[in-house]
Amino acid sequence: MTNIGFRILPKVRNVSDEVLDTYRGFVTPHLSDNMNRLNAVDVSIRPIHTRGTLVGSAFTVKTRPGDNLMVHKAIDMAGPGDVIVVDAGGDLTNAIMGEIMVNIAKKNGIEGFIIDGAIRDMEPIRDMNYPLYAKGVTHRGPYKDGPGEINVPIQLGGVIVRPGDVILADMDGVVVVPYEHAEALIGKVRQTMAAERKIMADIEQGTIDRSWVDEVLRKKGCEGV
Repeated sequence: MTNIGFRILPKVRNVSDEVLDTYRGFVTPHLSDNMNRLNAVDVSIRPIHTRGTLVGSAFTVKTRPGDNLMVHKAIDMAGPGDVIVVDAGGDLTNAIMGEIMVNIAKKNGIEGFIIDGAIRDMEPIRDMNYPLYAKGVTHRGPYKDGPGEINVPIQLGGVIVRPGDVILADMDGVVVVPYEHAEALIGKVRQTMAAERKIMADIEQGTIDRSWVDEVLRKKGCEGV
């Protein structure tokens, strides 16, 4: 019988390394805009590190709030190209991980972490600039009892994350891309990037057309336009 709530499933990789490499050149606003702004993780999950972009395949962990036994196991299973995404219930009572676990993960080549919960050892983690996103910080350590699950669908800040989904996170926050749409979105994002480059060039040359602002105001019935 399946032991639901306390089980480990195999790692899933649903997109190629080439797709992940392409996403490293993207930013979260462009992805979010091209998914109608609905796959954006809640803003309460923020970067702990100081700069940079995190891209990878979702390696999911669901754990009891305040317990990190399954996160330890995930660190031993994951590797290059993986982002460990932890559903710790958003609880901030206990830290799910700290400096020691970050150093092990870095040594294993894991791309980074996104945790719907708390971490500790904020200062040394910031100093090493290892990509880590969390909901909060506390000095209180975790328990190591379980239960929990690895590589199952989880909830992260209001967004469902499945094993193998694409994760893109930067200083603006976290976006989750369903793996089956990852390749199709590349062309759309590139179009957005090209359009934005043209806008920036028009600003620099003083040729940008701002007439749309008054047009929208008139359509909305604004007086004094």
